[in-house]
Amino acid sequence: MIEYELLKIIWWVLVGVLLIGFALTDGFDMGSMAIMPFVGKTDEERRAAINTIAPHWDGNQVWFITAGGALFAAWPMVYATAFSGMYWALLLVLFALFLRPVGFDYRSKLQNTKWRTSWDWGLCIGGAVPALVFGVAFGNMFLGVPFSLDDTVRSTYTGSFFALLNPFALVCGLVSLSMLCAHGGAWLMLRTDGDLRKRSAQATKLMGIVYLICFLGAGAWLYFGGIEGYTLVTPFDTNGAANPLAKEVLTNANHGWMNNYSTYPITMLAPIAGILGGLIVVLAAGKNKAGFSFLGSSLAVVGAILTAGFALFPFLMPSSIQPVASLTMWDAVSSQTTLTVMTIAACIFVPLILCYTTWCYYKMWGVITKKHIQENSHSLY
Repeated sequence: MIEYELLKIIWWVLVGVLLIGFALTDGFDMGSMAIMPFVGKTDEERRAAINTIAPHWDGNQVWFITAGGALFAAWPMVYATAFSGMYWALLLVLFALFLRPVGFDYRSKLQNTKWRTSWDWGLCIGGAVPALVFGVAFGNMFLGVPFSLDDTVRSTYTGSFFALLNPFALVCGLVSLSMLCAHGGAWLMLRTDGDLRKRSAQATKLMGIVYLICFLGAGAWLYFGGIEGYTLVTPFDTNGAANPLAKEVLTNANHGWMNNYSTYPITMLAPIAGILGGLIVVLAAGKNKAGFSFLGSSLAVVGAILTAGFALFPFLMPSSIQPVASLTMWDAVSSQTTLTVMTIAACIFVPLILCYTTWCYYKMWGVITKKHIQENSHSLY
C-alpha cells in the first residue's frame, strides 16, 4: 500500500489539477458568456459566440463535478465546512449556473428581440457570477474562515454571507472574473471572425489589463497589508491519524502567506507565470493574435491558481477564530484505504477524461461564421 504521507501529497496535487482543468475549460465558457452581450452587437454575432462553446460547455463541467467529488472524498471535513459555512454563496453560484443550460436551449426558440436579449443577459450572469464568487472564496481563504471545532471535531461556522464580501476578497473576485473574461475573449478570437473577433480582441486586452492590476494588487495587499499568514509548527506527524486539533498553528502578520516562496524558491515560477500570462494576453490581443492570446490566458489561469495554492500550502481552510482548528492537507483527509482506492480510480479515469475531451475539441474545431449561423439557424443554439 502507498505510504499515507505520499497519498496526501498526491491528492493535494490531483485536486489542484482538477481545479486547473475546470478553470481552463469551463473557464472560457463562463468568460465568453460574461462578455458576450458586450462584444456581440447583432443577434447573429451573439449566436456565433454562444455556438463556439455549444459542443463543449456541458462536457467541460465534468471537471467541476469531478473536482467537487474529489474534494468530498479526499478532504471530507473541508467539503463539509465549506459547503455549510458558505452555503448562501454556493447557492448563488448554483442558481447562476441554472441559467446556462436553460439559456442555451431556450434563447433562440423564439424570434423575439426582448426574449433573446433577456436570455443573453441571463447567460452573462451565469458566466460572471460563478467566476466572481470562486475568486471571492479564494480571497477568504487568505483571511481565514470564521469556524471552530469542538472536542468532538464538529465544525461550527459563525460568519455570514455579506462578511464574505470584504474588500480583499472582492479584489480576488475581480482577479478571477477578469482572468476568465480574458480567457473567454481569447477563445472567441480563436473561433469567430469579422467584427465579433475584433471586439473580442479589444475586450480580451481590457480584461488582461484589469487582471494584471488586480493580480499584482492582491499580491501587494498580502505582502504589505498586514494580513495574517498561518504557519504549521513542526514536527508534525504527516503519517499519523487525521486529527485537526492535534497540531500547533502560529499566525504571522509579517508577510505570513509569502513564507513558502522563500522556503521553496521554485514556487516563484507560479506568480511569474501569472504575470507573464497576463502580459502575453495584453500584447497578443492588441495585435489580434488569437493563438498567443489564448496561450497567455491559459498560462495566467495556471499561474494564478498555483500562486494561491503554493501560498496557502499546506492549509486548505484556515480558521480566523481558532487557528489550531485550521484544516490542512495533512489532518483533514480521508483514510489511507480511501485515498488508495481513489488513486487507482484516478489513474484510470482522469486519462480517459483527458482523451475524450481532446478528441471532442479536435473533431468539433472550426470558426463559427455569420454564414454558418444563417445556414443552420434552426439546428444551432
